[in-house]
Amino acid sequence: MSINKLALIRYKTIDDCLRNRYRKWTLDDLIVKVADVLYEMEGITTGVSKRTIQADIQIMRSDKLGYNAPIVVVDRKFYSYSDPEFSITNAPVNKADVEKMKEIVGVLKQFNGFTYFDEMSDMIARLENNLHRTANQGRNCIQFENNHLLKGIEHINPLYQVILNKKSLLVEYKSFKAAASQHIICYPYLLKEYRNRWFLIARNKKRKLLLTMALDRIIEFQELAKEPFDDHDGIDFDSYFDNLIGVTKNESDKANKVVLFIDKYNAPYVLTKPIHHSQQLLKENEHGIIIRIDVVINFELEREILGFGECMKVLAPRILKSRIQKRLHMAIQKYEREEKEEI
Repeated sequence: MSINKLALIRYKTIDDCLRNRYRKWTLDDLIVKVADVLYEMEGITTGVSKRTIQADIQIMRSDKLGYNAPIVVVDRKFYSYSDPEFSITNAPVNKADVEKMKEIVGVLKQFNGFTYFDEMSDMIARLENNLHRTANQGRNCIQFENNHLLKGIEHINPLYQVILNKKSLLVEYKSFKAAASQHIICYPYLLKEYRNRWFLIARNKKRKLLLTMALDRIIEFQELAKEPFDDHDGIDFDSYFDNLIGVTKNESDKANKVVLFIDKYNAPYVLTKPIHHSQQLLKENEHGIIIRIDVVINFELEREILGFGECMKVLAPRILKSRIQKRLHMAIQKYEREEKEEI
Protein backbone atom coordinates (compact mmCIF):
# COMPACT_ATOMS: atom_id res chain seq x y z
CA MET A 1 0.00 0.00 0.00
CA SER A 2 1.50 3.33 -1.07
CA ILE A 3 1.65 6.01 1.64
CA ASN A 4 2.26 9.65 0.88
CA LYS A 5 4.12 12.13 3.06
CA LEU A 6 1.01 13.95 4.30
CA ALA A 7 -0.61 10.69 5.42
CA LEU A 8 2.49 9.80 7.43
CA ILE A 9 2.42 13.22 9.09
CA ARG A 10 -1.24 12.69 10.01
CA TYR A 11 -0.62 9.18 11.40
CA LYS A 12 2.35 10.39 13.45
CA THR A 13 0.41 13.38 14.80
CA ILE A 14 -2.54 11.21 15.83
CA ASP A 15 -0.09 8.79 17.44
CA ASP A 16 1.56 11.61 19.43
CA CYS A 17 -1.86 12.80 20.62
CA LEU A 18 -3.08 9.39 21.74
CA ARG A 19 0.17 8.75 23.61
CA ASN A 20 -0.31 11.96 25.58
CA ARG A 21 -2.01 10.72 28.75
CA TYR A 22 -2.37 14.23 30.15
CA ARG A 23 -5.24 15.07 27.85
CA LYS A 24 -8.45 13.57 26.52
CA TRP A 25 -8.79 13.77 22.74
CA THR A 26 -12.09 14.13 20.91
CA LEU A 27 -12.31 13.70 17.14
CA ASP A 28 -12.55 17.49 16.77
CA ASP A 29 -9.42 17.90 18.91
CA LEU A 30 -7.51 15.51 16.63
CA ILE A 31 -8.71 17.36 13.53
CA VAL A 32 -7.50 20.69 14.92
CA LYS A 33 -4.14 19.26 16.02
CA VAL A 34 -3.46 17.55 12.68
CA ALA A 35 -4.41 20.74 10.82
CA ASP A 36 -1.99 22.75 12.99
CA VAL A 37 0.89 20.32 12.33
CA LEU A 38 0.21 20.26 8.58
CA TYR A 39 0.32 24.06 8.56
CA GLU A 40 3.55 24.21 10.60
CA MET A 41 5.36 21.51 8.61
CA GLU A 42 3.95 21.91 5.10
CA GLY A 43 2.28 25.32 5.03
CA ILE A 44 -1.13 23.77 4.28
CA THR A 45 -3.91 26.22 5.16
CA THR A 46 -6.95 24.19 4.03
CA GLY A 47 -7.01 22.07 7.17
CA VAL A 48 -8.12 18.45 7.19
CA SER A 49 -11.57 16.90 6.96
CA LYS A 50 -13.39 14.82 9.54
CA ARG A 51 -13.69 11.97 7.02
CA THR A 52 -9.91 11.96 6.48
CA ILE A 53 -9.11 11.64 10.19
CA GLN A 54 -11.73 8.91 10.63
CA ALA A 55 -10.18 7.02 7.71
CA ASP A 56 -6.69 7.51 9.19
CA ILE A 57 -7.84 6.04 12.51
CA GLN A 58 -9.29 3.01 10.73
CA ILE A 59 -6.06 2.43 8.82
CA MET A 60 -4.05 2.75 12.03
CA ARG A 61 -6.35 0.21 13.70
CA SER A 62 -5.94 -2.25 10.83
CA ASP A 63 -2.95 -4.33 9.75
CA LYS A 64 -2.71 -2.67 6.32
CA LEU A 65 0.41 -0.84 7.45
CA GLY A 66 1.27 -3.27 10.21
CA TYR A 67 0.23 -0.82 12.96
CA ASN A 68 -2.72 -2.70 14.53
CA ALA A 69 -3.12 0.28 16.83
CA PRO A 70 -5.33 -0.43 19.90
CA ILE A 71 -7.37 2.76 19.48
CA VAL A 72 -10.46 2.85 21.68
CA VAL A 73 -13.23 5.38 22.28
CA VAL A 74 -13.89 6.14 25.94
CA ASP A 75 -17.30 7.45 27.04
CA ARG A 76 -18.29 7.47 23.36
CA LYS A 77 -16.25 10.61 22.89
CA PHE A 78 -12.54 10.45 23.77
CA TYR A 79 -9.94 8.60 21.69
CA SER A 80 -6.94 6.90 23.30
CA TYR A 81 -4.74 3.82 23.21
CA SER A 82 -5.91 0.94 25.41
CA ASP A 83 -2.20 0.10 25.83
CA PRO A 84 -0.42 3.21 27.22
CA GLU A 85 2.94 1.88 25.97
CA PHE A 86 1.81 1.51 22.36
CA SER A 87 3.13 3.66 19.52
CA ILE A 88 3.04 3.16 15.76
CA THR A 89 6.75 4.02 15.78
CA ASN A 90 7.34 0.61 17.35
CA ALA A 91 5.73 -1.19 14.40
CA PRO A 92 7.95 -3.38 12.16
CA VAL A 93 9.18 -1.97 8.84
CA ASN A 94 7.56 -3.54 5.76
CA LYS A 95 9.38 -4.52 2.53
CA ALA A 96 8.20 -1.48 0.59
CA ASP A 97 9.60 0.82 3.29
CA VAL A 98 12.90 -1.08 3.25
CA GLU A 99 13.25 -0.63 -0.52
CA LYS A 100 12.46 3.07 -0.27
CA MET A 101 15.00 3.52 2.52
CA LYS A 102 17.61 1.71 0.40
CA GLU A 103 17.09 4.32 -2.28
CA ILE A 104 17.48 7.12 0.25
CA VAL A 105 20.68 5.59 1.68
CA GLY A 106 22.01 5.27 -1.87
CA VAL A 107 21.48 8.99 -2.44
CA LEU A 108 23.09 9.88 0.92
CA LYS A 109 26.16 7.77 0.10
CA GLN A 110 26.78 9.87 -2.98
CA PHE A 111 27.29 12.90 -0.75
CA ASN A 112 29.42 11.04 1.79
CA GLY A 113 32.69 12.40 0.42
CA PHE A 114 31.73 16.05 0.81
CA THR A 115 33.06 17.90 3.85
CA TYR A 116 29.61 19.23 4.73
CA PHE A 117 28.38 15.64 5.17
CA ASP A 118 31.35 14.32 7.19
CA GLU A 119 29.30 14.06 10.39
CA MET A 120 26.73 11.90 8.58
CA SER A 121 29.17 9.08 7.83
CA ASP A 122 28.38 7.00 10.90
CA MET A 123 24.63 7.60 10.46
CA ILE A 124 24.76 6.42 6.83
CA ALA A 125 26.77 3.34 7.82
CA ARG A 126 24.29 2.58 10.61
CA LEU A 127 21.32 2.90 8.24
CA GLU A 128 22.91 0.72 5.58
CA ASN A 129 23.84 -1.96 8.11
CA ASN A 130 20.32 -2.06 9.59
CA LEU A 131 18.74 -2.22 6.14
CA HIS A 132 21.07 -5.05 5.14
CA ARG A 133 20.11 -7.02 8.23
CA THR A 134 16.39 -6.38 7.66
CA ALA A 135 16.51 -7.42 4.00
CA ASN A 136 18.88 -10.36 4.34
CA GLN A 137 18.35 -11.48 7.93
CA GLY A 138 22.10 -11.44 8.25
CA ARG A 139 24.58 -10.56 10.93
CA ASN A 140 25.90 -7.12 11.80
CA CYS A 141 28.77 -5.92 9.60
CA ILE A 142 29.42 -2.94 11.84
CA GLN A 143 28.62 -2.39 15.51
CA PHE A 144 27.90 1.00 17.05
CA GLU A 145 27.69 1.83 20.72
CA ASN A 146 24.14 1.15 21.81
CA ASN A 147 22.21 0.65 25.03
CA HIS A 148 19.06 -1.40 24.39
CA LEU A 149 17.84 -0.78 27.94
CA LEU A 150 18.03 3.00 27.62
CA LYS A 151 14.69 4.71 28.19
CA GLY A 152 13.41 7.96 26.75
CA ILE A 153 14.53 7.45 23.14
CA GLU A 154 10.91 7.71 22.04
CA HIS A 155 10.91 11.35 23.21
CA ILE A 156 13.59 12.46 20.71
CA ASN A 157 11.41 13.09 17.66
CA PRO A 158 8.49 14.86 19.41
CA LEU A 159 10.95 16.99 21.41
CA TYR A 160 12.82 17.82 18.24
CA GLN A 161 9.57 19.03 16.70
CA VAL A 162 8.66 21.27 19.64
CA ILE A 163 12.17 22.78 19.63
CA LEU A 164 11.97 23.34 15.89
CA ASN A 165 8.56 25.01 16.20
CA LYS A 166 9.38 26.89 19.43
CA LYS A 167 6.64 25.44 21.63
CA SER A 168 6.47 25.78 25.41
CA LEU A 169 6.22 22.56 27.40
CA LEU A 170 4.85 21.15 30.62
CA VAL A 171 7.25 18.37 31.61
CA GLU A 172 6.78 15.78 34.32
CA TYR A 173 10.33 14.99 35.43
CA LYS A 174 11.84 12.80 38.15
CA SER A 175 15.54 13.14 38.79
CA PHE A 176 17.56 10.34 40.36
CA LYS A 177 17.82 12.26 43.62
CA ALA A 178 14.14 13.25 43.91
CA ALA A 179 11.65 11.20 45.91
CA ALA A 180 8.79 12.24 43.63
CA SER A 181 8.34 13.70 40.17
CA GLN A 182 7.75 17.40 39.58
CA HIS A 183 5.93 19.36 36.89
CA ILE A 184 7.99 22.04 35.15
CA ILE A 185 6.91 24.66 32.65
CA CYS A 186 9.88 25.22 30.39
CA TYR A 187 11.08 26.44 27.00
CA PRO A 188 13.04 23.74 25.12
CA TYR A 189 16.13 24.82 23.14
CA LEU A 190 18.34 21.84 22.39
CA LEU A 191 18.65 18.05 22.34
CA LYS A 192 22.18 16.87 23.18
CA GLU A 193 23.73 13.42 23.24
CA TYR A 194 26.56 12.42 25.56
CA ARG A 195 27.86 8.86 25.78
CA ASN A 196 24.79 7.36 24.15
CA ARG A 197 22.44 9.19 26.54
CA TRP A 198 20.18 12.06 25.50
CA PHE A 199 19.44 15.30 27.32
CA LEU A 200 16.98 18.17 26.84
CA ILE A 201 18.35 21.65 27.44
CA ALA A 202 15.55 24.05 28.41
CA ARG A 203 14.87 27.14 30.49
CA ASN A 204 12.72 26.86 33.59
CA LYS A 205 9.94 29.45 33.47
CA LYS A 206 9.76 29.79 37.24
CA ARG A 207 13.46 30.02 38.09
CA LYS A 208 14.76 31.39 34.77
CA LEU A 209 17.62 28.87 34.87
CA LEU A 210 18.81 26.51 32.17
CA LEU A 211 17.85 22.91 32.91
CA THR A 212 19.58 19.78 31.72
CA MET A 213 17.01 16.98 31.79
CA ALA A 214 17.89 13.40 30.92
CA LEU A 215 15.31 12.00 28.50
CA ASP A 216 15.14 8.72 30.43
CA ARG A 217 13.95 10.66 33.49
CA ILE A 218 11.16 12.46 31.61
CA ILE A 219 7.88 10.73 32.43
CA GLU A 220 5.54 12.74 30.20
CA PHE A 221 5.32 16.11 28.51
CA GLN A 222 2.79 18.16 26.59
CA GLU A 223 2.75 21.34 24.55
CA LEU A 224 1.32 24.48 26.15
CA ALA A 225 -0.38 26.30 23.30
CA LYS A 226 -1.28 29.34 25.42
CA GLU A 227 2.17 29.75 27.03
CA PRO A 228 4.31 32.27 25.08
CA PHE A 229 7.69 30.85 24.11
CA ASP A 230 10.74 32.52 25.69
CA ASP A 231 13.63 32.34 23.23
CA HIS A 232 17.28 31.79 24.20
CA ASP A 233 18.50 35.29 23.39
CA GLY A 234 22.17 35.76 24.24
CA ILE A 235 23.07 32.05 24.22
CA ASP A 236 24.81 30.51 21.23
CA PHE A 237 24.16 26.80 21.65
CA ASP A 238 26.51 26.00 18.76
CA SER A 239 29.39 26.94 21.08
CA TYR A 240 27.77 26.79 24.55
CA PHE A 241 29.14 23.31 25.32
CA ASP A 242 32.55 23.80 23.70
CA ASN A 243 34.33 24.41 27.01
CA LEU A 244 33.27 21.30 28.88
CA ILE A 245 33.17 17.54 28.88
CA GLY A 246 29.61 16.21 29.10
CA VAL A 247 26.49 18.34 29.63
CA THR A 248 26.65 19.65 33.21
CA LYS A 249 27.12 23.41 33.19
CA ASN A 250 25.68 26.66 34.55
CA GLU A 251 25.47 29.75 32.36
CA SER A 252 28.02 31.53 34.56
CA ASP A 253 30.61 28.70 34.50
CA LYS A 254 33.96 29.54 32.94
CA ALA A 255 36.65 27.24 31.61
CA ASN A 256 39.59 26.40 33.87
CA LYS A 257 43.15 25.58 32.92
CA VAL A 258 43.35 21.87 33.80
CA VAL A 259 46.83 20.30 33.72
CA LEU A 260 47.14 16.51 33.79
CA PHE A 261 49.96 13.98 33.91
CA ILE A 262 49.43 10.67 32.08
CA ASP A 263 51.89 7.78 32.45
CA LYS A 264 53.81 6.48 29.43
CA TYR A 265 51.59 3.40 28.99
CA ASN A 266 48.40 5.42 28.56
CA ALA A 267 49.93 8.45 26.84
CA PRO A 268 49.39 7.05 23.30
CA TYR A 269 45.65 6.66 23.97
CA VAL A 270 45.30 10.27 25.13
CA LEU A 271 47.43 11.60 22.28
CA THR A 272 45.48 9.74 19.59
CA LYS A 273 42.09 10.33 21.22
CA PRO A 274 42.20 13.70 23.00
CA ILE A 275 40.17 14.10 26.18
CA HIS A 276 38.90 17.45 24.87
CA HIS A 277 39.34 19.42 21.65
CA SER A 278 41.32 22.10 23.56
CA GLN A 279 44.00 19.56 24.54
CA GLN A 280 47.61 20.75 24.27
CA LEU A 281 50.78 18.74 24.83
CA LEU A 282 52.98 20.64 27.33
CA LYS A 283 55.71 18.12 28.04
CA GLU A 284 56.78 14.60 27.11
CA ASN A 285 59.53 12.40 28.58
CA GLU A 286 60.29 8.77 29.44
CA HIS A 287 57.79 8.82 32.33
CA GLY A 288 54.78 10.08 30.41
CA ILE A 289 53.16 13.30 29.18
CA ILE A 290 51.71 16.48 30.63
CA ILE A 291 48.72 17.98 28.85
CA ARG A 292 46.47 20.98 29.29
CA ILE A 293 42.74 21.21 28.59
CA ASP A 294 40.56 24.30 29.07
CA VAL A 295 37.24 23.07 30.46
CA VAL A 296 34.57 23.68 33.07
CA ILE A 297 35.10 21.63 36.21
CA ASN A 298 32.09 19.33 36.48
CA PHE A 299 31.00 15.80 37.36
CA GLU A 300 31.78 14.40 33.90
CA LEU A 301 35.35 15.75 33.99
CA GLU A 302 35.94 14.15 37.38
CA ARG A 303 34.54 10.83 36.14
CA GLU A 304 36.79 10.99 33.07
CA ILE A 305 39.87 11.51 35.26
CA LEU A 306 38.88 8.82 37.76
CA GLY A 307 38.40 6.43 34.85
CA PHE A 308 42.17 6.46 34.29
CA GLY A 309 42.77 5.42 37.91
CA GLU A 310 46.42 5.50 38.95
CA CYS A 311 47.52 6.27 35.37
CA MET A 312 46.50 9.95 35.53
CA LYS A 313 47.26 12.72 38.02
CA VAL A 314 45.81 16.20 38.31
CA LEU A 315 48.51 18.87 38.56
CA ALA A 316 46.22 21.92 38.41
CA PRO A 317 44.00 23.57 39.46
CA ARG A 318 44.32 22.87 43.16
CA ILE A 319 40.54 22.61 43.75
CA LEU A 320 40.21 19.81 41.18
CA LYS A 321 43.30 18.05 42.50
CA SER A 322 41.82 18.10 46.03
CA ARG A 323 38.47 16.71 44.81
CA ILE A 324 40.11 13.80 43.00
CA GLN A 325 42.38 13.05 45.98
CA LYS A 326 39.37 13.05 48.31
CA ARG A 327 37.34 10.73 46.07
CA LEU A 328 40.23 8.29 45.65
CA HIS A 329 40.82 8.31 49.40
CA MET A 330 37.12 7.56 50.00
CA ALA A 331 37.33 4.68 47.52
CA ILE A 332 40.33 3.20 49.35
CA GLN A 333 38.49 3.51 52.68
CA LYS A 334 35.54 1.58 51.28
CA TYR A 335 37.77 -1.27 50.11
CA GLU A 336 39.55 -1.39 53.48
CA ARG A 337 36.23 -1.32 55.36
CA GLU A 338 34.85 -4.16 53.23
CA GLU A 339 37.96 -6.27 53.84
CA LYS A 340 37.63 -5.85 57.59
CA GLU A 341 33.93 -6.73 57.50
CA GLU A 342 34.69 -9.89 55.51
CA ILE A 343 37.26 -10.95 58.09
